[in-house]
Amino acid sequence: MKSAFAQLVRLTGKAVGDYRMIGAGDRILIGVSGGMDSLLLLRILADLKRKAPVKFELFSATFDPGFEGFDSETTAEFCRSCGVEHHTVFLNIPQLLQEKNALEKPCVLCSRMRRGKLCGVAGELQCGKLALGHHLDDVIVSFLISLIRGGGLTTMGPNVPSDDGKLRVIRPLIYAEKSLIREAAEELELPVHGECRYHDQVSEHGDRAWGEQLLDTLAERIPDVRKNILHSLSDVRPPWLLDRKFLDFEK
Repeated sequence: MKSAFAQLVRLTGKAVGDYRMIGAGDRILIGVSGGMDSLLLLRILADLKRKAPVKFELFSATFDPGFEGFDSETTAEFCRSCGVEHHTVFLNIPQLLQEKNALEKPCVLCSRMRRGKLCGVAGELQCGKLALGHHLDDVIVSFLISLIRGGGLTTMGPNVPSDDGKLRVIRPLIYAEKSLIREAAEELELPVHGECRYHDQVSEHGDRAWGEQLLDTLAERIPDVRKNILHSLSDVRPPWLLDRKFLDFEK
C-alpha cells in the first residue's frame, strides 16, 4: 500500500491537472502558515517543480500575526530547506483587534488582513498565482456553512480569481481529506507549529468548527460522505435547482 505522502502527491497532481492550476512560466506564491496543510503543500509543489515537464517558479510567505510565541523562523527554515525562497509579513493583529473592537470574531478581520498582505507580496514578487493549503474538508465545510447560512451554493474554488482580480488563487490539496493530510504530516515528521491564539475560542463558538463536527457526524452514518460530496460539487445541475437565471420556462 502506498504511503500517506505518496497518496497525497498523487491526489495533488490530479487536482493540479484537472483544474489547470499550473502552467509554463508561472510564478507562484505559497502561503505557509506553519500548519500541516501549508507545509505539505510547499513540500509537494517543491517536488513537483523538480519533476514537472513545464518550468515554473515558487516563492513562499508567512503571515506573522504578532501573537506571543509565534515562530515564523522555523517555517522560513523549512521553506528554504525545500529550495523555496521565503518572505515574512508582519502585522500586529492583537492591536488591530482591539482597535476595531473585533475580539469576539477575530477570524473575520485576521483572514481578510492575511489575504491582503499575501496578495501584496505576490504583487511585489510578480507572482500571478497564490497557492493555499485548503483541503477537501475545508471545501465541504465552506459549502455546508454557505448552504445553511443562506450564502448560496458556493465554496472555495480550486482555481479562481482573487477579489481584486489581479491574480489567481489555487488550492492544489482540494482532493485530499484532512485525515490523509494529518497522516502524511506525521509520516514526514514535519515541524508543525504556529497555532492561532484564538484556536480554543473559535473551536467552541465558530461556524467552521461546528461545520467540521457536522461533517464528522455525517461520516458516521455515511462513511464515504466526503467523496460523495466532492462528486456532487463536481456535477452541478442548474436546471434542477431554483435559481431562475438558469431556468428556461419556455421549453
